[in-house]
Amino acid sequence: TVITCQSLVETAAEHERILREIESTDTNCIGPTLRSVYDGQEHGLFMEKLDVRIRNHDREIEKMCNHHFQGFVDSITELLKVRGEAQKLKSQVTETNRHLQDDGKELMGSMEELQKCRVQQRNMASTIDKLSHCLPVLEMYSRLQEQMRAKRYYPALRTLEQLEHTCLPRAGQYRFCSIMAENSPKLRTQIRDTAMTQLRDFLESIRKHSDKIGETAIRQVRGHGFMSDLLTPPPKKKLQRLSQPEVPGAQDLVDFSPVYCCLHIYTVLGLRDVFENYYRKQRRKQARLVLQPHSNMHETLEGYRRYFNQIAGFFVVEDHVLHTTQGLVNRAYVEELWELALSKLIAALRTHSSYCDNPDLVLDLKNLIVLFADTLQGFGFPVSQLFDMLLEMREQYGEILLKRWNVTFRYRTGDNFSPIPVSTEEEYKHYTSQFPVQDPELDKLPFPKKLPFSQFVPKVYSQLKEFIYACLKYSEDLHLSSTEVDDMIRKSTNLLLTRTLSHCLQYAIKKKNVGLAELVQVIINTTHLEQSCHFLEEFISNITNVPPDSANATKLYGTSTFKDARHAAEAEIYTNLNAKIDQFLQLADYDWMAPVPGGGSLEASDYLMDLIAFLNSTFSVFTNLPGKVAQTACMSACKHISTSLTQLLLDPEVRQISLGALHQLNADVKECEGFARAGPVAGFQGDTLLLAFSDLRQLLELFTLWDWSTYLADYGKATCKYLRVNPHTALALLEKMKETSRKNNVFAQFRKTDRDRQKLIDAIIKQLRNLIAQHHT
Repeated sequence: TVITCQSLVETAAEHERILREIESTDTNCIGPTLRSVYDGQEHGLFMEKLDVRIRNHDREIEKMCNHHFQGFVDSITELLKVRGEAQKLKSQVTETNRHLQDDGKELMGSMEELQKCRVQQRNMASTIDKLSHCLPVLEMYSRLQEQMRAKRYYPALRTLEQLEHTCLPRAGQYRFCSIMAENSPKLRTQIRDTAMTQLRDFLESIRKHSDKIGETAIRQVRGHGFMSDLLTPPPKKKLQRLSQPEVPGAQDLVDFSPVYCCLHIYTVLGLRDVFENYYRKQRRKQARLVLQPHSNMHETLEGYRRYFNQIAGFFVVEDHVLHTTQGLVNRAYVEELWELALSKLIAALRTHSSYCDNPDLVLDLKNLIVLFADTLQGFGFPVSQLFDMLLEMREQYGEILLKRWNVTFRYRTGDNFSPIPVSTEEEYKHYTSQFPVQDPELDKLPFPKKLPFSQFVPKVYSQLKEFIYACLKYSEDLHLSSTEVDDMIRKSTNLLLTRTLSHCLQYAIKKKNVGLAELVQVIINTTHLEQSCHFLEEFISNITNVPPDSANATKLYGTSTFKDARHAAEAEIYTNLNAKIDQFLQLADYDWMAPVPGGGSLEASDYLMDLIAFLNSTFSVFTNLPGKVAQTACMSACKHISTSLTQLLLDPEVRQISLGALHQLNADVKECEGFARAGPVAGFQGDTLLLAFSDLRQLLELFTLWDWSTYLADYGKATCKYLRVNPHTALALLEKMKETSRKNNVFAQFRKTDRDRQKLIDAIIKQLRNLIAQHHT
């Protein structure tokens, strides 16, 4: 009984739970809940409990309805009242709608008409818009046709480009637009072909007018003297137009508009590279034709002139194109052509000028080349190679002059080997005007009297001056400095003296079976000519404005030339004298490792004192010889002494030389210089005799004064104190002193001093070698 009661209680609790789930659960999910009722055994009890729950809910609903019934009745009453009002409102709305429909019929008609007008308006606007795009096309096409008829091709091309890229795309797809678009390539081809035809005509025109253009440009340079004041040729550099006005002629003789037009047209067509390559290729071909000289060009000056005019005209045109177009030709292209032209031109001139043996024609050719070079230089072309070639031609011109003067000296300066007799003052002035005579004693002698020299002397001197004038003519307008002109003239004159005149003198001496009197006259003649070299130096200086004593001035070799000529007659005199000097020099016994003297002045060596005594006694009797033989012999002796002493220093067998030995040698040279200053023979001007010892003097002073800083700093300068010291000689002597310094390590306390001196000598040797490498490679 207890178990049954407990089961009923649990069943009742379960049914209560199920009812709560049914009340609170969505009806879609109530199936599982109800299934649990039927799965149990007490569904009858559940149904009873469910009926009870339903009756409870019905009683609650009924209570709620009773509570709200009056409100519901009031709402129904209000709703009935609203239905009546709604009927009235409906009648009013229907009536209003009828009136609105009647009134809107007229408005609708107006709206339909307005709509039609708006459609027409849009159509008209669309038509105007289309026409606004089509009319410019037609107008531009008409303009294009007019430009084509007027042969204004570049504007036509611009118009065509605007038509294609702007107007036609805006116009739309019309048949006439398609036709225009189809014709565009044909028009472009026509314009391109026409422009190319005009370019070919232009190229032919400038080819024909190159000669005239070049002639005009060169004539202007000749007329206005452009850059005639330049003393030196310009350095090699890139093309750069100098401050010179554009040469009239290129623009006046040739119309450049075809090339500009063609350039613009090909640029617009996107074919600028094609055009530039074509233009440059054609001009290169023309350049090769212009640079090809005629086979007989060397025969006449006119042949050279036409050749230069054509080349000048070609580059005047290229310069004009370079500066008036934007990149049709560039500097690299023009420089390449100019380099080609220079190589061809110089090669042609070298070949053709080599055939010439007329100095006048070479001179005229030089003037033509100078004008040509000045013209091209005015346009910024580097012409230094042309001036270099002119200097080469100067050598050829000099050789031609030497050949002509060789004939003159041999056949037009005949001599009777007799002094010139003069009977009157007029005759005396005549000869002294031809040859500078400075002899106060001769001036005092009464007429009739004799000049010491023969007819050969004034003739040779006059021909020397004529030769110098001929050299000067070539040096003019070469943009050379006065020093360079002076140097060229002096070098050419030296060739004339040392080669041509010297050979002629030797030829004259060997040709004649001359006796003592004739040889004496040769000595007298060459002595006077030697003395005249000073005046010849002054003569050159007067026409070049370069002092003859300038350090850079080339010295004339006339002195040595005439000395050489006299040597044939004087050989027995000073050859024996030099041999005697050698005997004294063989007695020289220098201590090459002698220490530096502590103080006081050194005495000259005994052998040298004996030598000086011998020379004084010898030259005291040389006054009996005619002319200036004594001076020649004395100068020769001094030079021989100086040379021999220098050779003693540089003798390979003497491997070590100390500074003390150099001091002893310096004392001996001073003794020699004292002998030279004393004037052992009369007639020397100033310290002329001292020049024989100048090389050795400067060498010894450099070492005894140890003045290396001055020598190394001033080497190569005109004002160099040791100008005559050859760096090779100095290096050889310094190497011997280096060996001495290296082994002169006797006393320990002097080792550091010796080491320092060794380092100093090594440093100077290194600097000397660098100097030799820089200046003598």
